Amino acid sequence: MYVYSEFDNAFLAERNAQFRAQVERRVSGALTEDEFKPLRLMNGVYLQLHAYMLRVAIPYGTLNSAQMRKLAELADRWDKGYGHFTTRQNIQYNWPKLTDIPDMLDSLAEVGLHAIQTSGNTIRNVTADHFAGAAADEIADPRPVAELIRQWSTDHPEFQFLGRKFKIGVTGSANDRAVIKAHDIGLRILERDGETGFQVVIGGGLGRTPMIGKVLRDFLPRADLLPYLEAALSVYNLLGRRDNKYKARIKITVHEHGIDAIRDRVETLFERLRTTFVGLDQARLDDIEAAFAPPALRGASVAAFETACKTDPVFRSWADTNLAEHRDPDHAIVSISLKAHGATPGDASSEQMRVMADLAERFGYNELRISHEQNVILPHVHKSDLPALHAALKAAGLATANIGLISDIIACPGMDYCALATARSIPIAQEIATRFDELKIENDIGPLKIKISGCINACGHHHVGHIGILGLDRAGVENYQITLGGDATQDAVIGERAGPGFSADEIVPAIERLVQAYLDLRTEPAETFLQTYRRTGLAPFKSALYPEARAHAA
Repeated sequence: MYVYSEFDNAFLAERNAQFRAQVERRVSGALTEDEFKPLRLMNGVYLQLHAYMLRVAIPYGTLNSAQMRKLAELADRWDKGYGHFTTRQNIQYNWPKLTDIPDMLDSLAEVGLHAIQTSGNTIRNVTADHFAGAAADEIADPRPVAELIRQWSTDHPEFQFLGRKFKIGVTGSANDRAVIKAHDIGLRILERDGETGFQVVIGGGLGRTPMIGKVLRDFLPRADLLPYLEAALSVYNLLGRRDNKYKARIKITVHEHGIDAIRDRVETLFERLRTTFVGLDQARLDDIEAAFAPPALRGASVAAFETACKTDPVFRSWADTNLAEHRDPDHAIVSISLKAHGATPGDASSEQMRVMADLAERFGYNELRISHEQNVILPHVHKSDLPALHAALKAAGLATANIGLISDIIACPGMDYCALATARSIPIAQEIATRFDELKIENDIGPLKIKISGCINACGHHHVGHIGILGLDRAGVENYQITLGGDATQDAVIGERAGPGFSADEIVPAIERLVQAYLDLRTEPAETFLQTYRRTGLAPFKSALYPEARAHAA
């Protein structure tokens, strides 16, 4: 992974010192809250419902054990003993004191972590496939590209005050695990005639106007990446609306002007920039790639793994759901679920963080990933170590065998924390997970992705959930709308609204009716919820959701 240089360390020290002085001025009253707001946002500090919140960047979701232990230390010293991993591969601390945040930032800098550009109208934390560097279907590790973009975009003088926040995601596989089509710019690494380059997608995004991104360039040579991004951002910065914050995202710019007109402008500017571009070059990318050299994978017998699968049904259940195929057949990618039934999705205690750090050192070549699905990944584990790893995870309450199942729910913090939320997300996720654990039918249901947002901003990605749940305020009462058929993969599509919303007391029974309808409708156990929905359409699911309407019609 990338290790900070002397320049990086000096840059962070200076930034943190500046923010410490800004906090002192705010506390003394020399700065009003309105004056302080843009300064704190540049350093990842929000003012939530109950306290300040610090959002720490985990660039492209990659951590080592020392960094994970540092996150645990922050949780214990300056928060309430836990952190919340987000859909942007960040971690949030919900209870710090403002006066402690400069100390938190200095502590993070000791292990090469920061909170720069995790908020504000700038280029946010660049995300990547959480199986990066390990997946069997990967063309190339996307993290060096994400790191190059991070270095180029950090404190970029032209892009610090965009019309709205800007999100970039990168995947190195045709199987999109980074949701690139829901990003402002999405990049997919591909090869064409022996040359490595990128498919460039632009104008994706969720929120109050969800849109799937459109292809801006079928193939962009690797050497042209940064000048092309500079051209695209510059076009948006000039054309993007600033009269209405709800219409200021690049998806609206693309929609209003049309993809062809945007492409013409970007290509014209790119042709000028590519000959004069002053910035990070390909030599820098080569250096970065060297820092991401894969670990020297060890060889050993996998007999212990095969025996455990045959003799231990609990281990076999976990292996069936929580392991993914590694590029080396003797290794596996391990997803550690942060979705124990009834727990808060994405929360990890400081003790659990330390356990995961220890296990990464012991079994995982000192590497961890944070997924946008709010779980933790050990990307490289030899299969012979999996039984011992599972036993250690089980002892720490981290061995829930539900990755990709109905209780592996993405949920934003909702009205329990967020000042923008209009409804609760966490209790709904907890109730759904608990109910289907009681029914003992999760494995029979099979792959099913539920995503929950507590407001129209869609931080829970509900639009691209197989079942999406959006919490809204209806005359002071929480109301939950359901969308169906969304997909966050390479076949990305926005879900279809099913009909009127449900109260907090009604939403779990409604989800239960939906699932039962699926079980009745599928042609065979192997047919997934999404496949069944695509085959049948909305009508039979709508009938299950609103049986009183069906009875009235009859």
